[in-house]
Amino acid sequence: MVASFAPMTLAQEAGPYKVLKRARAGGEGGWDYIYADAAGRRLYIPRRGAPGSGVETRLSIFNLDTLELVGEIAGVGGQGTAVDPKTGHGFTSSRPVSMFDTKTMKLIKTIDAAEAARPDGIYFDSFNERVYVFSHPTKDATVIDAKDGTVLGTIDLGGVPEQGVGDGKGRLYVVMQDMPGSVTAVDVNTMKAVAHYSLGDKGRCNGLALDAKNHVLFAACANSGDPPSQPPQPMMVILSATDGKIITSLPLTGGSDGAVFNPSTMEAFSTHGNGTLTVVKEKSPTSFEVEQNLETMNGARTIAIDSKTNHLFTMSQERGPAPSPPPGGGRGTQGTPVPGSFTILMIGK
Repeated sequence: MVASFAPMTLAQEAGPYKVLKRARAGGEGGWDYIYADAAGRRLYIPRRGAPGSGVETRLSIFNLDTLELVGEIAGVGGQGTAVDPKTGHGFTSSRPVSMFDTKTMKLIKTIDAAEAARPDGIYFDSFNERVYVFSHPTKDATVIDAKDGTVLGTIDLGGVPEQGVGDGKGRLYVVMQDMPGSVTAVDVNTMKAVAHYSLGDKGRCNGLALDAKNHVLFAACANSGDPPSQPPQPMMVILSATDGKIITSLPLTGGSDGAVFNPSTMEAFSTHGNGTLTVVKEKSPTSFEVEQNLETMNGARTIAIDSKTNHLFTMSQERGPAPSPPPGGGRGTQGTPVPGSFTILMIGK
C-alpha cells in the first residue's frame, strides 16, 4: 500500500467518535495492514525488518481488548494478516505466504505463490473458507484453501489490486489502485472476474468497504479530476455493488489507505496517512453524508474494526523532522522514526 503524508487541511469536526486509547506498543520495523480477529480477540500486525538493521521480521499479536502484546511469531512478516475463525488458521501476505496456528501462535507451513507475485493485501472469505492474497505486479489474487493451505489457483483482476471485501454470498469485490480507478467484481465459485466498475475520474484508490445488506460499495480514493487536481482532492466514491452505478462522492480529509463498514451503525470509515479519519453516515441506501473528521496520528493510514465492540484500530509511530524536499519538487523523504514510539490507537464512541 502507498501512504499519504500530506498535511491535514481540514479542521476536526465534532462528532461521536474519539480516540479512546493510545497504546505505546513500541518495537521497531515497518508495517502495513492491521487486522482485528473479533472471534479470537486478537489484533495482528506484521512487522518487517531490513537486512543489516538488527530488526527482526515477526508477526506481533495483541489482546484486542487491552492492546497488550500476547505473543510474536518470529520470521513471519509480510503486509497483512487474515484469520479463519473456524479452523484457527491464520495467514500473512508474505513471500512465501505464511500459515500459522492462532491458538499456539506457531508457524504451520509456508505457501509458495507465483514467482512474480508480490503479496500485499489479503482477505479471508467465510463463504467458502478461502484466503485471497493480492499482488500488484501480477494484477491478480492467489486463492488459498484456509483449511489446509492448498493453493487453488489465481484470479486475473485486470488492474493493480488493493483492498478486497466479500458479501458473504459468493461475490468478492477488489478496488484497483490504477488511475482512473475501478472495482473488480469476482465470482468466487468460478474464480473469475465478472465485472469491472469504473470510478470515473477518481483514482489511486486503496480503501474499499461494503454494506452487504444494501449492496453499496465505498471506494476511498486519493485523487480526483482528469487531469488530477492539484493539490489532490481525495474522495470516497459510493456506488452500487450490483451494477457499479455511482451514487455519489464525498470528500475525504486525506489519501486513504484503508476503509471499513460497520453494519451495526451504518457508517463507513476511511483512514489517511496525514493523521485523519473520515466517518461517512449511510442515512439510506441512496443518501450519505460526512458525519465526522477525526484527528488520529500522523501516518495512521490503515484500519481494522472489531465487530463485537464496534471499536476501530489504526497505528503509527512518531518521526523526527522531515528533510527538505528535493530540488525541483517531488516527494521528500520522511523523518527518522523515534525509537519505541510505535503506537496502536483504539477509536470509538
